Amino acid sequence: MLQASFCKYILKFKNPAMTSREVMLEKPTYYIKAWHDSEPEVFGIGECGLFPGLSCDDRPDYETRLSEACRSINEIAGGDTSLISDFPSIMFGVETALLDLENGGRRIIYPSLWTAGEMAITINGLVWMGSKDEMIGRLGEKLEAGFRCIKFKVGGLDFEQELDMISSARKAFSPEELEIRLDANGGFTPENALSRLDRLAELDIHSIEQPIKQRQWNEMAEICRLSPIPVALDEELIGITHPREMARMIDTVRPAYIILKPSLCGGFSGCSNWIEAASRHDIGWWATSALESNIGLNAIAQWVATQNVSMPQGLGTGQLYLNNVESPIRQTGQTLVYSPDGEWSIPDLEWN
Repeated sequence: MLQASFCKYILKFKNPAMTSREVMLEKPTYYIKAWHDSEPEVFGIGECGLFPGLSCDDRPDYETRLSEACRSINEIAGGDTSLISDFPSIMFGVETALLDLENGGRRIIYPSLWTAGEMAITINGLVWMGSKDEMIGRLGEKLEAGFRCIKFKVGGLDFEQELDMISSARKAFSPEELEIRLDANGGFTPENALSRLDRLAELDIHSIEQPIKQRQWNEMAEICRLSPIPVALDEELIGITHPREMARMIDTVRPAYIILKPSLCGGFSGCSNWIEAASRHDIGWWATSALESNIGLNAIAQWVATQNVSMPQGLGTGQLYLNNVESPIRQTGQTLVYSPDGEWSIPDLEWN
């Protein structure tokens, strides 16, 4: 018989993380572990990456549902996921823990050339919001580290300042030298989005994520149709869990890309459903971590490594925390690599 338990863990940012929504100093997350009662020393562990204020499962009964999932782990492992189908971060954590256990409790979720240390995953660098000088300084650090694809968070400061900062970056580096992605986190409005996108398009932008807030399908569809910059949907995917609703949103909005975050999109099974819906319209995708610790980042990277992707992924969040879980994951320049000889160091945790 399977057993499971969970615990809460507070991740501490090295530096304040600013988006158009908020400034974060710390982020709560939950770990879930699963084991066979005949062999408790061998266990799988997954991360239920709850994102307060953003996750659709940010609800008062979250820990209650997590406790129920632990008690029902045998039914869930047998295929009955109805208990957690509307809690995407719990789905992600449970899937990861069970796959880890299935592979011997070695934090191997999807064996591949990546986990064998024989391939690297290209990732984009992330420049958080700040003053113009701060953002230019952070860009310089990323370029010096070897990144050639940078994502800027925009939409939270004065637009003219953001435009000036991105223009400075483009003047210094050609599109062949630097690919620029933008993430507005819904910071524009339906009224000003297209005029801003017209101006940004002069700077050879690869794509912009979620220019306006989610759940405005008709307005977003118009922006996707008219925007000179390819639009990628991010928050728009949150809370849509049924394949029919996924297909309806994709068919209505028709973005250029979708951004998959397993913690927010229903785990790997939910992401697979999104990929299927997007593929019917030749819509591209890449995966992004949702500020998980190395437990969640490891699982996402291992899944990505099996998907035959080529464009840079958004998996550079492993360096954000003071108290991250020690792991064999290493960021080398613009790539993420896994050292098979490296060790995991799971901290002492109080399991429920």
